[in-house]
Formats: sequence, structure tokens, C-alpha cells
Amino acid sequence: PCERKSCNFQLLLSCRSGKLTPTQVAKNIIAMLEDCDKSTPPLRAIVQWDQEQIMLMAEASTTRYRNKCTLSCLDGIPVCLKEEFKVVPYHHRVGTVYLGTQPETEDATVARKLREAGAIIIGVSNMHELGTGTTGCNPNRYHKIPRNPYNPNHFTGGSSSGSAAAVAAGLCPVAIGTDGGGSVRIPASFCGVVGLKGTFGRISCHGSLPLSYSTVSVGPICTSVADAAIVYSILAEPDLLYPYGLKQPKATLSNMCAPDLKGLKLGVDWTFFKACDAEVLSACEKAVKHLQSLGASVVEVSLPEMEEARVAHVICILSEMRDFLQPDFNKHFHEMNLETRASLALACQFTALDYIKANRQRTRSMRFLQEIFSTVNCILTPAVPCTAPRIYESDLLTGSSDMTSTVRCMRFMQLGNFTGIPGLVVPIGYSTAGLPISLQVMAKWWDEAVLLRIGLKLEQFREQTKKPSIYYDILA
Repeated sequence: PCERKSCNFQLLLSCRSGKLTPTQVAKNIIAMLEDCDKSTPPLRAIVQWDQEQIMLMAEASTTRYRNKCTLSCLDGIPVCLKEEFKVVPYHHRVGTVYLGTQPETEDATVARKLREAGAIIIGVSNMHELGTGTTGCNPNRYHKIPRNPYNPNHFTGGSSSGSAAAVAAGLCPVAIGTDGGGSVRIPASFCGVVGLKGTFGRISCHGSLPLSYSTVSVGPICTSVADAAIVYSILAEPDLLYPYGLKQPKATLSNMCAPDLKGLKLGVDWTFFKACDAEVLSACEKAVKHLQSLGASVVEVSLPEMEEARVAHVICILSEMRDFLQPDFNKHFHEMNLETRASLALACQFTALDYIKANRQRTRSMRFLQEIFSTVNCILTPAVPCTAPRIYESDLLTGSSDMTSTVRCMRFMQLGNFTGIPGLVVPIGYSTAGLPISLQVMAKWWDEAVLLRIGLKLEQFREQTKKPSIYYDILA
């Protein structure tokens, strides 16, 4: 059922019927990647790619289709991975100019699993330097600023900036990102695509730079909820090299394609929900009514101590990043972007006592959520309180640092990272300026299946899908 709803299905059908081969698609993508680099301004979604590598994977997939022995429903599907992951033979730069001086010789677990599924890795995608921001603004010489396909004068969101831009621009229907403070969900929302942050530990982080060990989850950014479900089902399982997810229950897609939402209770804290721009609120309220029309009931809930949880999340993620990056901060300070230096300098001010208190707050917040999820199946919020912010000329040279905007963009994201619960963002409409707006659904630990079930129904709410101003048709 997922496959039938998948945006990859057209590509799969073409490959199965022999009308199109993965090799032909790969040639199209290579031509488009060359075009991206030459366009004004450059898209800067994929920052490292290799024609020979792409063609090798594509030709192997074409042979499998010819022999009717495909490896999975991702066989022949183009994907990219955030530069935070090790991907052979690319440089593991993690958005910097000083890391990854040599090409990688070993894949991250998610890269290996995608190869084993037959996916065509078209390259590694741009990211905010060391994952330290929500805009995607990275002015250094290797990366530059990725452009929002809906309006190239606006940011993509971060830190999985290139992943969201690549999917929105049609370069690939699947990308992989990491999410420590909304880094999958914010760019997916700003670029009008689907973003899934799995439960903490659900998808292996092995082979990604361990910037914040207690807040980061891995997840797919995709053109559709069904695509996200397919990728999730392939990547979500224990990995002996990643201890945090070893005892997870088996990932399922149970009831995902149920005809309605009868019996589901959707929790909304309306005071929290309404703290967003008027256009965002209007679209999100209508989307909630749409879910009600499909049989779900909306239950008013109270999310306690959200300000305490917000501050505690910042203390946890920045303290852990500062701890891991201490040698870099000392040795490569002058090679870092100004915004990264400022964030890590701020992290210096936190004490061990702050970190201990923050983790005590985490325990409290998780207990509150256990109680809430005993009465509802999920929690609904807007994805981001605003649409994608504008890029200014100065950002291209020195970067962007607006703490007020960063804090605001993370408003609805932090609870999921702080407590480890999964979250899904689904595009539901557009602002009057034509920028995407999304709704977020969060569920209890390990219950990604209910997110995907609700997400499929949310997709039906959007009356039309506007094509971005930057768009490539890889099937043309």
C-alpha cells in the first residue's frame, strides 16, 4: 500500500516496464547537478558528487531490473545524505573547511543500508556548519548558501539544508538528515517536503559526527509520507555499532493505510499551538479540522514546563557539542564561521550543575509526556511558527546570526529532541508569498506508525501542490 502512494512509484513503474532505466535517470541527474552548479544563484543542495560513482550504482540497478532481481523498492531510487554522514568516497566535512581532509573509506550505517537496498547515492548534501543553526546559512568556500527552491532569496532552514533543498528541487525523492533541534523538520517545513525524525535510537547514527549524543535522531526527508514510510522501514532497526537503539521494539507500519482516523485522539495544547504567525495558524487550524472530519477526535492537553524544557534542551545540546568540539574550538577557531564560534562560546558559559539540572528537567518532561500519551495518540503543533526567512546580502559574506529567529524556529521542535519522541512534518499549504507551511505530528516513543498514518491523511488536505521556482524533472 505504501508503494502505491509513493512518489517514487512512477519511477519504479517506468523501470519495471523498461520504459526508463536507472542509468537513464542517473544521466539526467548528472546533467541537472551540472546545471545546479552553473545557475544564478547556484542551488548548492548537493556539495559533493561523483559522476563515475553515480553511474556505477545506476548501471548495477539497471542490470537487476533487467534480470528481475531488484533488492528492494528503493532499488534505482536516487538518494543523497547529509554531509554529517560518512559516505565513500566523499569528504566527511560536516559543513566545515577543516574536517574530512581525506576521502572516506567506510560508510555510515545508513549509507551502507541504502546501498544494500539498491539506492543510487547521488552525493552528499549541504548543511549548516557543524549543525549549529536553523537557517542553513554556511558561507564558507566549500559550501556556500543553499537556496530555497520555492524562492531562492529565502533560506532552506537547517541544519539538514541541502537534503531538503535537493528533495524539493526534484533532484532526488529521498534524502537523509540528522535532527538535534529540528534539523530534519525545520528545512523540510521551509522547503515544502515531508520530514520524519525517528524516536531517539530508532535509526543508527553510527558513522555520523557525534555532535550531541542525547538529542540527535536520524530521519528521512522525502517527497511524500509514503516515501518516508518506505525509507523508515528499511533503516529502522538495531545496529550493534550504535548502542542507543539496541533494545527497540520492531518497527512496523501497522494500520498506516487505514481508510480513516476513527478511534484516534489528537492532543492539542492550544496556547502553545497558537504562538505562530497568523497565516501559519490559519492553515494549521484548518488542517486539524480536516483530521477531525476523518474521524479523529481532538483532545485539549496541557504541555507543562515548556519554557523550562526549552532552556534545558539548549543547555544539553550545546554542552554536548562544546564537549565534543573542544579540540576543534581550540585548534580551528579561526576556520569556523562566525556564528559557530558564537554558539560554542555561549556553550562555554554552561556549568556541570546546569547540565545536571537540565537532565533532571528531561526526566520530568518525559514523565509528563507518558501521562499525556496515556490519554491521546499524538500531539499536534505547527511545524515552524513562520515561513522561511529571507537571505540578505551580508549573509553571503559573513553568515547569519539571529538568536531570536533561531529560538523561534525551534519552538515546536525541541520537545521531540529533548525527550526522544518521534515527529513528522507534512506540508499543508502556502503563505500569500508562496512559501510552504507545515503541520507537525508527534507520538509516543517507537510509535512512528501512527505518525505515518496521520501524515497520509494530512497530505490529502493540501488542495494543490505548487511546483517550486527551481525544479528538475529527473524522469524527463
